[in-house]
Amino acid sequence: QVQLVESGGGLVQPGGSLRLSCAASGRTFSTYAMGWFRQAPGKEREFVAAITWSGGSTYYADSVKGRFTISRDNAKNTVYLQMNSLKPEDTAVYYCAAGTSSIKVRIGKNDYWGPGTQVTVSS
Repeated sequence: QVQLVESGGGLVQPGGSLRLSCAASGRTFSTYAMGWFRQAPGKEREFVAAITWSGGSTYYADSVKGRFTISRDNAKNTVYLQMNSLKPEDTAVYYCAAGTSSIKVRIGKNDYWGPGTQVTVSS
């Protein structure tokens, strides 16, 4: 069993930066691929970024490529999402997720989800 809790969301101006964190409980965190998803009001939840269990490979949605960076620290049971050059269209609830493979994470077939953290990009 893995429990996920996101933090670091908030209000930021366009062009600004935020770093989201996702703390995981459970000794098996390092065996899971991890991902970030987001859901804007009135829209479906969408894939943002994923990272393999080792951190050796990362994947991004085209909309965030070059602006967002996913990373993990298995010693701290934490995965991060560094978000730079934020745009109003990045406004959404951001969710952390854990899955048994990066492929499954990317298509949304995750075993565990966090409750989400709100990110609002507005002037």
